[in-house]
Amino acid sequence: MSLTALGWSNRWQAALAAHGAGRPGRVVRHDGSAVLISTEGDTRHFPVRSSAPALAVGDWVVVNDDRVLDLLPRASLLRRRDPSTGGSQLIAANVDVVGIVCGLDRPVVHGRLQRFTSLAWDAGAVPLVILAKADLVGSTAAIEDGLLQQHPGVDIISVAAVTATGVSDLLGRCAERTLVLVGESGAGKSTLLNALAGRELGATGKVRSSDAKGRHTTTARQLFALEGGCCLIDTPGMREVGVHADVATVDAGFDDLAELALGCRFGDCSHANEPGCEVLAAVADGRLSEQRLRAWNQLCREAAWAELRADPAAQRRAGRRLARVIKDAQRAKRR
Repeated sequence: MSLTALGWSNRWQAALAAHGAGRPGRVVRHDGSAVLISTEGDTRHFPVRSSAPALAVGDWVVVNDDRVLDLLPRASLLRRRDPSTGGSQLIAANVDVVGIVCGLDRPVVHGRLQRFTSLAWDAGAVPLVILAKADLVGSTAAIEDGLLQQHPGVDIISVAAVTATGVSDLLGRCAERTLVLVGESGAGKSTLLNALAGRELGATGKVRSSDAKGRHTTTARQLFALEGGCCLIDTPGMREVGVHADVATVDAGFDDLAELALGCRFGDCSHANEPGCEVLAAVADGRLSEQRLRAWNQLCREAAWAELRADPAAQRRAGRRLARVIKDAQRAKRR
């Protein structure tokens, strides 16, 4: 496979110029203890070293015959909060578009969609909602309109892999770009991958008829080079979508709310109960849904918590503040 097919460009050539030795390659699969890296005309495994920077599928690296020498500066990095450790879990690097796959054999969960959107903006990529299995509904127009009301400004495309509806449109949107597919198990990511590739690349499985839940047919993140210069990264299904972003990034996904906030009386308005709050006024007169304000509040709390965990000094300050509050409460109780 050529480097050009994997997305190599003048940008990466310029980054490589700072390295005197080694040859470039792109991480196309992560198997835990080793990564599969494609270089010009060769693809092979390299061991993952604990002392080296953590690698993600999509990373551009410099290698020699037996090890990874260096990691080229990333253009973007998609990550989430690790549900087991609370730390950062890398999903994919150097992606341009985050395809949030929602299977229409089940209800679209708005909270999950908002979290994925926040992760995409935090990565430095563009979110794209992909309504898969569109053949299971008569028309997707009403569903798309409803999503646009809940998620203003989001880009949406409906596809049906079994009938190839919307497949060429999606492939055209991602020409000369790297697209990563995310979503829950059974949403149709691997089936969509096969439709975009025109051949069987990813394993697919049936979903339970009772609740439309699927099994993890994709077990590792992997990059595939498709026609038209599209590089597609398939990922295992995600049950939990922990926000790993700052509050400012969350705001990027709620630009309608941010625009309303410009009319608030106070610049640091929390949109809770302050007088002169334009956001609360918009909720009261129907310009903004209360559900969307609740979603913003929830994501901001998660983002603030993630920022706190990432900053040990801030954790210690928060711990001292909490200790003072507890002591003050105990003193008041003894009185």
